[in-house]
Amino acid sequence: MLAKRGRARAGVRACHGAERAVDRADGRLPVSEGGRLLRKAFPEHWSFLLGEIALYSFVVLLLTGVWLTLFFEPSMTEVVYDGSYEPLLGVSMSEAYRSTLDISFDVRGGLLMRQLHHWAALVFLSAIGVHLLRVFFTGAFRRPREVNWLIGVTLFLLALVEGFAGYSLPDDLLSGTGLRIAQGIMLSVPVVGTYLSMFVFGGEYPGEDVIGRLYPLHILLVPGLLLALVTLHLILVFHLKHTQWAGPGRTHRNAVGKPMFPQFATGSAGLFFMVFGVLTVLAAVAQINPVWAYGPYRPDLVSFGSQPDWYVGFLEGSLRLMPPFETAVAGHTVMWNVLVPAVVLPGALFAVLYAYPFFERWVTGDHEEHHLCDRPRDKPVRTGLGVAAIGFYAVLLLAGGNDILAHVFDVSLNLLTWVFRVLLVLLPPIAFVVTRRVCLALQERERERLAEGRETGELRQTLAGGYAESHEPLDAEERYVLRSRREPEPLAPAAADGDAPHVGRVRATLSEWYYGDRVDVDEAAPEPESSSGEVGR
Repeated sequence: MLAKRGRARAGVRACHGAERAVDRADGRLPVSEGGRLLRKAFPEHWSFLLGEIALYSFVVLLLTGVWLTLFFEPSMTEVVYDGSYEPLLGVSMSEAYRSTLDISFDVRGGLLMRQLHHWAALVFLSAIGVHLLRVFFTGAFRRPREVNWLIGVTLFLLALVEGFAGYSLPDDLLSGTGLRIAQGIMLSVPVVGTYLSMFVFGGEYPGEDVIGRLYPLHILLVPGLLLALVTLHLILVFHLKHTQWAGPGRTHRNAVGKPMFPQFATGSAGLFFMVFGVLTVLAAVAQINPVWAYGPYRPDLVSFGSQPDWYVGFLEGSLRLMPPFETAVAGHTVMWNVLVPAVVLPGALFAVLYAYPFFERWVTGDHEEHHLCDRPRDKPVRTGLGVAAIGFYAVLLLAGGNDILAHVFDVSLNLLTWVFRVLLVLLPPIAFVVTRRVCLALQERERERLAEGRETGELRQTLAGGYAESHEPLDAEERYVLRSRREPEPLAPAAADGDAPHVGRVRATLSEWYYGDRVDVDEAAPEPESSSGEVGR
């Protein structure tokens, strides 16, 4: 009996001690909120995995980057190579290039780690770009996620800078050609271009400091900013409800999907190992950036068919398509053929990306919160603008390799350049018009399906002797999705609160352009009542 009472008193004391420990921890850390966090629902759809692929590629970049810093020498001091790669024995080169060769040939697993790092960088940028396209085409940038859109665009911009800096560190002939182009872009900036180039390169090109200055930028500053913004992005994703596709039981007031633990966490961990595994296989079997084949950088040489990685290929294409044009202003030569395609154009592209959510909200007058994804066909103007932008980018990317294309297909380089110039002007508006009409045609087809049902493939003969195909009603979920589309009316000319009359007219005109052409369906049934929380299943 005494033993039982002792065990009971010990159990009570342990329980009270645990409660006090949890209370003390909860006063300093969000312990009590952890259970709710673990039950947070994540909707299921393959397109939502794009952001996770970018995140896990970034993790691989960090791991391999830390390993590579142990062996890389960020110095432009000239040395004579005496390593194990015989074709370059006795050749003068920088310490940066020699250490890259040593990593590739003399460090166990070094070449695998170099190629894994490079492939992870390409996948990281690709996943961010496709993820941004998914967010754009589905309208996931609208309120309350405007800040997350701005963070995503900034992440893409920083990733471009990070990729170019890492691409330039080996100081081989290919990356040196890219740095030479970058120096020409700096010189094109009026008034301050020369000073900017002298500061970056530490004197007259090629200088002796550019690798040493790119190195801390590549391993400290930009990765730190990327890590901070990724963390902030994830915090906002957790704070805001995750977007989801329309369907029965899915509204703007809930989130239906897998709970974070254990279902989502288990699947996400599996995706991480898949990304790591695929990148490792690519690094093992697909050669990338063989710097030993290019040789060390020399200012008087240019590698044949030099092409940058895809993410800066559009800049190369814009430089090649711009006609030669420069003017002299107050004793300063303004090189428009470099300034416009390499400074003004990228600045304008990113300015449009940053401003688009606010432009669409102003044009449409839509200030509501949106947690359901738009189907691209339901927003023909937005989808058309996105496809036009993709076409514009694709022309610039292909133009960046016009010399390779001319050589491979045995066509005139000048003719190919003019073809790309014409396509750069004509393809975006054609893509916009075609995409818009396709979206409207798909909407019209869906309205017919709602009215007539699904075709069964069975024919029957009518009394008049003709043939007609029988139809069957759509299932409840498909009807719900098709009827959930709600398009607001265009703004009236005088509906702009606080706008000047001419601004209101412009806004109304743009609103009519945005919402004017559409195919309405029957009014959707009221959304079923649901709790405002999240539902895991």
